[in-house]
Amino acid sequence: MSDSANTDTAFALGPPTARGRLRSTPEDFQVAEILPFTPDGTGEHLYLHIRKRDANTAWVAERLARLAGLSPSQVSYAGLKDRHAVAKQWFSLHLPGRDDPPWRDWQEPDFQVLAGQRHSRKLRRGALSGNRFRIVVRELTDVAPLELEDRWQRLLSGGVPNYFGPQRFGREGNNLRGALALFQGRRVKRQQRSLYLSAARAYLFNDLLSRRILDGNWCAPLPGEVAMLEGSHSVFPVEAPDITLGERLQALDLHLTGPLWGRGEPMSRGAVRALEEATMAGWPVFRDGLVAAGLAQERRALRIVLREPAFSLEGDGLTLAFQLPAGSYATAVLREMLLDGDGALSLNLPDVARGPLIDS
Repeated sequence: MSDSANTDTAFALGPPTARGRLRSTPEDFQVAEILPFTPDGTGEHLYLHIRKRDANTAWVAERLARLAGLSPSQVSYAGLKDRHAVAKQWFSLHLPGRDDPPWRDWQEPDFQVLAGQRHSRKLRRGALSGNRFRIVVRELTDVAPLELEDRWQRLLSGGVPNYFGPQRFGREGNNLRGALALFQGRRVKRQQRSLYLSAARAYLFNDLLSRRILDGNWCAPLPGEVAMLEGSHSVFPVEAPDITLGERLQALDLHLTGPLWGRGEPMSRGAVRALEEATMAGWPVFRDGLVAAGLAQERRALRIVLREPAFSLEGDGLTLAFQLPAGSYATAVLREMLLDGDGALSLNLPDVARGPLIDS
């Protein structure tokens, strides 16, 4: 891999100065899933709305399987949620020809069942419209209240870089280490393979987004862009930027996109295609490995819009609330606002993907 590849992710607003403590308790980081539909009340799948505290999503799924007398493969969820948090999320239990288990009687120390409803289809990964967050930061220092609120307002008016969060890369970048091993021919389990491929894709996207922020064009269109409509995954090519495109970008009605790398040609053209290919060339093992794995080219918005925002600064505590689309990370919002303890809320990658590790 090229030594020119960038492992430092740029800030849209420049590095923050305020410092604070995150996750003093799990209640300081709360997230609630938003389903794009309402369970229809019939069918062989039981949807359970769970409130979990300081518990791993996969562990909760396994526990539900044991309580219901099912195999783990019969329990599904839309996405992983932070362990060190309070999270409300949905699980589905496949119960063909069976009555509901006595879920109202289940008493677990780490999670509670809030509601249950039958549905005709299983809950699939990614089947969310978004997530609502309420985050409390304590022990604030080096705070200039007006500057902190100004940063918040600028994020509301200009959008937030849609970086993948560090949890996508695993502890100390271990999912990326796994991707390197996978691309070198090591056999891995199916679930691990999916994690490793996602991590490699996410890293390439983060690098591309960071370069565009540094160049000042992550919201300013270049020739050959691919745009995405706000609130959807609908994309379309833009051969030549015009005034209308600029106005729609400023109004947060459209967003520029970057590639989720894979097989086939990206939709971008011209200057954008050249920039994307140059970025991918910095990480040839990831680039070529994703193509060989058969993943198709996709696009991801370079920024996200904060919905239903709230900001409260009282004493040495800051409370932020907002809604994000599915697949976006609260970490990307927080790191634009403050430093975490002794350093920035890091999206920087440990040097696990540098050249020497390829040969080790």
